[in-house]
Amino acid sequence: MAERVDDLERMWADLAPVGRSACTGGYLRQPWTSAELELRAWFGEQAAARGLAVETDAVGNTVAWWEAGTGPGVLTGSHLDSVVEGGAYDGPLGVVSALAAVDRLRERGVEPARPLGVGVFVEEEGSRFGLACLGSRLATGSAAWADVEGLTDRDGIRLGDVVEGGSSSLLAGVGSFVELHVEQGRALVDLDAAVGVASGIWPHGRWRFDFTGTADHAGTTRMEDRADPMLTFSVTALAADKQARLAAPHARATFGRVEVAPNGTNAIPSRVTAWLDARCSSDDALDALVAAVTDHAVARAERDGTAVTVKAESVSGAVSFEPSVVAGVAGPRRWPVLPTQAGHDAGVLSAAGIPSAMVFVRNPTGVSHSPAEHAEVADCLAGVEALADVLEEALR
Repeated sequence: MAERVDDLERMWADLAPVGRSACTGGYLRQPWTSAELELRAWFGEQAAARGLAVETDAVGNTVAWWEAGTGPGVLTGSHLDSVVEGGAYDGPLGVVSALAAVDRLRERGVEPARPLGVGVFVEEEGSRFGLACLGSRLATGSAAWADVEGLTDRDGIRLGDVVEGGSSSLLAGVGSFVELHVEQGRALVDLDAAVGVASGIWPHGRWRFDFTGTADHAGTTRMEDRADPMLTFSVTALAADKQARLAAPHARATFGRVEVAPNGTNAIPSRVTAWLDARCSSDDALDALVAAVTDHAVARAERDGTAVTVKAESVSGAVSFEPSVVAGVAGPRRWPVLPTQAGHDAGVLSAAGIPSAMVFVRNPTGVSHSPAEHAEVADCLAGVEALADVLEEALR
């Protein structure tokens, strides 16, 4: 066990400084940037050290195969990119644990009856090009390259100018997927459990709200003469919070990103662009929540003399993991089963018809998408053992 602790800690020591802010401790590992490419190179080295055969598709999704047996392969893994000012564990824990699980299976003397792959999907967070789980959507064919190559990042750089792109057959031989992930909440803390299993993923998405008005002088323009889109946005943000609370505990609504033009201290803005992140326990509830927020925005814009347009940028429907798979993973071990409100590559693969499951590792802070995100070494090791157990059964 001590050797495995050293291996786990060594891998974390390798990853810890990559893309980390010296000021905040948060991470910026956006896809196709130096930090994320360094992590991908690290993954290639880890795969080579284990004798795994690496395959990469046109956008950078990667699978390292333990080539054994015959038939549909079993895939595990996660992603290496982060949100802006993200934590260390969201994504990389699943990749490191997958590599450690391969080591554990070999220590057990397991001889797989089918291939085992460790996968890394790109742009899972959607923090650069706005479409969450972009890599796994392309890998499964649920998104087409022609439809996404024109996406731009905050600097106006096109996805198609960053990576050549194209169709992907990377998952052609995959029969099932198991993703380990740090829990992004407090359920396992409250249940006093190191490991849990996902029952499904809430439907969720991102909507772009463009509020437009008239730029003018902040001092000389009378309040009654203004067409201020910031005011319309502010009231809409409050309305989103209220509508989500009315539906609580089965709804979430967040305006977490805002861009303002001309963004001057002494100027009324001409435009405010804001992104709504909304999540609910059902597809119908999500539609109703977004419709209610949109109605509030339109009504307020009419009152303010401004205008608003709303565009869905990334929407994922509800995912229910196959009950027999969930029961098979959780039942014999008495692991708690819980839903998740966060999106994951496992949800994309499941929606594409690949039987999938998720294993969660306790996060004592309950905080995610933040430098405060954490997992204890002992719980990480428990997660590795849990993942190895699930993979061993799947490989028979």
